Amino acid sequence: MYKCGGHLPELHTERLWLRKLRDQDSQQIFKIWSDPLVTKFMNIESMHSEEDAREMIELLHKCSLTEEGFRWAIIEKSSGNVIGSCGFNHWQLEGAYRGEIGYELASSHWRKGLMTEAVNAMLDYGFTVMELNRIEALVDPRNSASAQLLASLSFTCEGILRQLQYTSTGYKDMQMHSLLFEEWKYPRK
Repeated sequence: MYKCGGHLPELHTERLWLRKLRDQDSQQIFKIWSDPLVTKFMNIESMHSEEDAREMIELLHKCSLTEEGFRWAIIEKSSGNVIGSCGFNHWQLEGAYRGEIGYELASSHWRKGLMTEAVNAMLDYGFTVMELNRIEALVDPRNSASAQLLASLSFTCEGILRQLQYTSTGYKDMQMHSLLFEEWKYPRK
């Protein structure tokens, strides 16, 4: 059975390097998580200081130690800069063998196919290393770019989960998207 134990392997794509978030990433992560364009559809408020980013990175480290979730920094190989993060928000390995992914990217890097690369790396890791049967993504229904990304990767939009999350602005509906192992391994032509 898969155990993270706070250790994350590094993943590589053509243009990206995914590695565990580090404390020294806080300045670059703060720039991303304080951008209202990026956080508009996330379940967190825009951050107000680099200390907020440091605290979030520490929280994510604790989550990986307790098997509640984990997060990679997304590094652009050409510049060496942190341009986003991605990971598994949680997973269930007994019975359902499912996991939920989350991701965000600096707005200056949108529409370049970079998140497609990162999510593909996560899917490969989730299905082959974690041995998941189902990978889910919850998307704000207004976030058409994220829904389009998932559709391009053969995710199915299963519908709206009404008032699923509570945020500082009230209850939010979320779209459930999923991809099954058999759909990933044997894609339809």
